[in-house]
Amino acid sequence: MSLPALNEFKASPFGTETTVADILETFEFLDDWEERYSYIIDLGKSLPAFPESEKQEKNYVHGCQSQVWLIHQVDPDDGKIYLMIDSDAIIVKGLAAVVLTILNAKTSAEIMATDIESLFDKLDLIRHISATRGNGLRAMIELIKAIAAEN
Repeated sequence: MSLPALNEFKASPFGTETTVADILETFEFLDDWEERYSYIIDLGKSLPAFPESEKQEKNYVHGCQSQVWLIHQVDPDDGKIYLMIDSDAIIVKGLAAVVLTILNAKTSAEIMATDIESLFDKLDLIRHISATRGNGLRAMIELIKAIAAEN
């Protein structure tokens, strides 16, 4: 089975319609971390459907406590990399949506130049998730950067 068509990847609002500025603004508006977790979970519920046929070892993100899969397509016209991520855990799906908001629909150079740790600091994210979730988040990012380095 082949990957979804590029237009299915491009249909994702993360990194295009939903931006880092949107997440930062919402985080500032929300009073506490319980509300922020709820918002992150809601973001995860908005992830585009991930094809069941792609939930296989070659797309598995190692280093995550829960099951996570990642696939990508590169737009041959502009070199932008479009990503799809899925997980069996609701909070991880939400964290994946945050990662997509930061890195989806970017060129390899843009992905490699993104200071994601600085963005996580602005969100105060790493301090509020478990160490194993933090490791999983970093595993997703490392895989995306490896994809960017190949393209």
